[in-house]
Amino acid sequence: MTDRIAQVRAFVPGGGGGADYHDQPGGHWITGRVATPMALYPEYRETRTSFGIDVLGSVVVEVESESGEAGVGVSTGGVPAAFLIERHLARFVEGERADRIELMWDRMWRASLFYGRKGLAVNAISAVDLALWDLLGRLRGEPVLSLIGGAVHEELHCYATGPRPDLAHELGFVGGKLPLRHGPAEGEEGLRKNLETAAEMRGRVGDDFFLAYDCWMSLDLDYALRLAEGLRPYRFKWIEECLPPDDYWGYAELRRRTPPGMLVTTGEHEAGRHGFRLLVDMGCCDIVQPDVGWCGGLTELLRIAAYAEAHGVRVVPHGSSVYSYHFAVTRPSTQFVEFLMMAPAADEVVPMFRPLLLDEPVPVNGRLRVPERPGFGVELNRELELERPFAR
Repeated sequence: MTDRIAQVRAFVPGGGGGADYHDQPGGHWITGRVATPMALYPEYRETRTSFGIDVLGSVVVEVESESGEAGVGVSTGGVPAAFLIERHLARFVEGERADRIELMWDRMWRASLFYGRKGLAVNAISAVDLALWDLLGRLRGEPVLSLIGGAVHEELHCYATGPRPDLAHELGFVGGKLPLRHGPAEGEEGLRKNLETAAEMRGRVGDDFFLAYDCWMSLDLDYALRLAEGLRPYRFKWIEECLPPDDYWGYAELRRRTPPGMLVTTGEHEAGRHGFRLLVDMGCCDIVQPDVGWCGGLTELLRIAAYAEAHGVRVVPHGSSVYSYHFAVTRPSTQFVEFLMMAPAADEVVPMFRPLLLDEPVPVNGRLRVPERPGFGVELNRELELERPFAR
């Protein structure tokens, strides 16, 4: 009989970084000048930390079996997520067989519907779910990728997200996604600067390297359409997350009117199969980008992917490091994955969730081989300060 689960523990690491990769010291590109929904207000325009993008921090879940084996999952959520995990979700996991992941997921989801469905509660479920998959792989001595069908790619091709796609090109990545710096509140001058950046970067990387713009929910439909039209000469592959996540109607209209050859992508801040069903059924995008740490974990990501792929919509997960690599390497239609450039100046390749995880794989010359160690193949860095605020 498979081990039963003895305990669920939720930790909040100190020191920044980790799963909440926005929790960075000053001077990091990811917390600097990037277009956001809050850029409507000048006082919140220069940095993303000004409106609190780093306020939650990381949450780490450790699920231990009766035999003493432990699996680890991570997400964004910090102290509030730790509270939900220890005080509510743990009861649906502790005492259960470690291989009954679907049952545990369904109970957590149903029990949290009255306050959850998206956002923080689903982040918490995701972290628990990832820890359960990690544990099951360790108990069986297999990598998670083998538990969900096995690899179909020898290696993953990576594109780089960061402000320097020219450097990413030199490092061997297959494409680069820039953060949009100026939103609608900055008018024609801001739009002109966005297009000038696009022209400059296309000139630096040449024609055989794809470029995309990450708009991080900051635009309205009119501005997104004008941006897309202005990008035509620079052959951008896609524009990403232009509108607020719940504006399914706006996304559908954007996709209908985007210039031929340019893709519309979104889904980073969507959660659950029902939300992704709306994106697919309403024709909102060409690629969905669920984050395995935010959408409901690997259990829900597999359902999201099955639905999207059955309707001709590609799945390219958002960030999430090794936890998404084990998924992506098993999907024939996922031809590349995202790698967040987490060096402060985006000028070198460093582990995405550093310093939280040990043995976290990184791409070499833009290619990444997923380690076939048991579970997700990473270890929690126990030299970090790990606080358990709601220990039971």
